[in-house]
Amino acid sequence: MAQHASSNTSYELHQHHPLQHHPLQNNPVDQNALEDEPPGSHYRFLASYEAKNPYPEATLSDRHHPPPATSLSRADYTFPEGGARAWTVIFGSFCIISGTFGLISSSGLFLSYWKAHQLAAYSTGAIGWISAVNMFLTLFLGVQIGPLFDRHGPRWLLGAGGVVYVVSLVVMGECTRYWHFMLAYGIGSGASNAALTTTALAVVAHWFEVKRGFASGIVFVGSSVGGIMFSLMLNPVLKQFGWAWTMRLLALIVGVMMLIGNICVRSRLPPKEVGGSVNLKCFQDARFSWATMGIACFEFVLFGALGLLPTYALSQGFSSQTSFNIIAILNAGSAFGRSFSGWLSDRLGRFNTMILTLSFSLLIAFVAWLPSGSHIFAFYIFAPLFGFGSGSIISMAPVCVGQLCKADEYGQYYGTSYSLVAVFTLFCIPIGGELLPRIGGAGFVAFFGSFLAVSLAAFLVARWACLDYKWSWTTKI
Repeated sequence: MAQHASSNTSYELHQHHPLQHHPLQNNPVDQNALEDEPPGSHYRFLASYEAKNPYPEATLSDRHHPPPATSLSRADYTFPEGGARAWTVIFGSFCIISGTFGLISSSGLFLSYWKAHQLAAYSTGAIGWISAVNMFLTLFLGVQIGPLFDRHGPRWLLGAGGVVYVVSLVVMGECTRYWHFMLAYGIGSGASNAALTTTALAVVAHWFEVKRGFASGIVFVGSSVGGIMFSLMLNPVLKQFGWAWTMRLLALIVGVMMLIGNICVRSRLPPKEVGGSVNLKCFQDARFSWATMGIACFEFVLFGALGLLPTYALSQGFSSQTSFNIIAILNAGSAFGRSFSGWLSDRLGRFNTMILTLSFSLLIAFVAWLPSGSHIFAFYIFAPLFGFGSGSIISMAPVCVGQLCKADEYGQYYGTSYSLVAVFTLFCIPIGGELLPRIGGAGFVAFFGSFLAVSLAAFLVARWACLDYKWSWTTKI
């Protein structure tokens, strides 16, 4: 199996790879030599890849950072791009993301429930720290999980993470005090989510290159499917069975999802020994730095909105049922966005798709959300449209990061990027929770809309850097 290969595998492949002695090596594609190659050969794949690459002489990563002797670029591997095993892996990742990010996208419902029941004595901003710590650990611990995945593969990470996650949900059913919820949901669930989500997303890069945008979009649809399912389920189940049994039922559902994911997910690239958990040299690449800043600003908006949208709805005079419905509707729109962006990115380019969807989301925030006020019809129009845009963006973010590195370094790059993103998500719900009663709904929307504008600007600069600061509207990137 690839995940049990020796630590010298990458070196041996690099030193003895037949491509070094092939006529296509380091030369423009020779059509006569290409005709001699059998269909589906590595050399035909390489020629096809280079024809689609805006920089034929190298990958985007190699153009700025020549590979070390012990590392392989994407061109040194072939990728299945489909088949039963590859799509089984995608299904497993889909189940994991449904049970993790799907529940996180419904965390605003937890916050409003705690505010009305167990934690009524605390402010919205104070309660928001529980969800903020959960999201922070989910993203920040990816900086450790990414290199562990690169070295050891997914099996133990998914197994241990799944057990801790299910136990944390069961324990949540017994929580009555602030510190109980912080330990069970904030820390326990957040830490286990880091192992589960980082592994589920990173493994996609082992099976797909050309179709990675589409495959990642399918995986991220799991977040929307889980968000719809959990948000529609929570309200009636809480009313009929109470908090404790609702959490036990959630643990059962999530446990089945994690088991399916553990069975289906497999890695295929050789393990890679990386230099450390954090590779700060990533930030020497302007493309990576600007893309990470853009992702951080968007995630600040997304998780602030998901965490506080039910509370915002109640503050605008809408019913509690509306606060549950709005999360389900937003996630439904997000599902379409996640699927659409993957398809579109494979045709227009990943950074181009990110810029288009960010522009759309910014427009919806100021044209649909800001003037909606207490008009419920306008609020229901805003939710699926913003969900569509945000779903597109969140599924494109890790794919854009993956475009800037080698395939076997993706886990580390993803973890390094999201360690900074995590810092932004730590403060979004507490800050938003304190601002909402002070500046009102319109100020709340304008505040988060300004972060969307900064995110768009950062990705425009990142795309410019990918083109060596020579702007072109038509380049696929």
